[in-house]
Amino acid sequence: MTVLTPMSDPEQVGRYRIVGRLGSGGMGWVLHGRSPSGRSVAVKVIRPEFADDPGFRERFAREIEAAKAVSGAFTAAVVDADPFGDPPWLATVHVPGPSLWEAVKTHGPMPEPQLATLGAGLVEALQNIHAAGVVHRDLKPSNVLLAEDGPRVIDFGISRRSGAEGLTQPGTVMGTPAYMSPEQIMADPVGPASDVFSLGAVLAFAATGIAPFGETEISAVLQRVTAEAPVLDGVPGGLRPLLGWCMTKDPRNRPSLDVLLDALTGNLPVEEDVHSNGPAWSESVAEDIRERSVENAVRQPPLRRHALALLAAGLTDEMVAAAVTRGR
Repeated sequence: MTVLTPMSDPEQVGRYRIVGRLGSGGMGWVLHGRSPSGRSVAVKVIRPEFADDPGFRERFAREIEAAKAVSGAFTAAVVDADPFGDPPWLATVHVPGPSLWEAVKTHGPMPEPQLATLGAGLVEALQNIHAAGVVHRDLKPSNVLLAEDGPRVIDFGISRRSGAEGLTQPGTVMGTPAYMSPEQIMADPVGPASDVFSLGAVLAFAATGIAPFGETEISAVLQRVTAEAPVLDGVPGGLRPLLGWCMTKDPRNRPSLDVLLDALTGNLPVEEDVHSNGPAWSESVAEDIRERSVENAVRQPPLRRHALALLAAGLTDEMVAAAVTRGR
């Protein structure tokens, strides 16, 4: 049995030689390992107090399966794992680069162009994750690695694949309160839109260095997430309405990832509606309504998908026509 303490690391986990420590968290340690051929890997090792819980081991096994289902281009690809080992562990490709949390705390908030690029990269990662039938459910700054070729989303510890039964005990809140969606807190059904809410909170942190609902006093944070508007002071004006839209309380009213990608890459202008404090399409987009209707705009399959997502979010026919016309 390998026993880890806060002051010591094992020499070996599975077939991987341990050469250092990359980080630690509430559930365990992330160690820097080398395969027999010298390949660099990150080895996540679970703390003994959790390893003794059969239910936790089952959740860890699901984390491994969820991580395997997602492309390594957007995450840290799984190399090896033993969820029922002593202790349980998971080895992934080592992604050089700091977490978003580390980068912002070290270098300060990101400027608007860098934020848009980060946001677009995270949207693509979430598109890949959701296409695999997985909802991450714990997107936060420390779970975003800033690699040279774009951000990687890691740690699928509380993710869930479509159709899988939950293992969380009633009354237990799983996630990081400052970046959780209201439906997670209220124990309502959690779908892909939950990750959109968390994405808005993550980008707000990247823009300001502060979580938009605060990070102290968990009960107060939970209250703000479920009942109060996010604090977006300091977020660049061009992104503020978009991030506010992501953090709409009702998941049905949040933007789809396709729409978000268009907005972040400059193909779908969004301006602040001073009457509702929500998103509104720019006047230049609205002018396009004169030439095309929703029926004409959604004849092509990609546009139809966009339109249906927007209609489901509660936007009017006029807004949908404008969005798909300008966006494509």
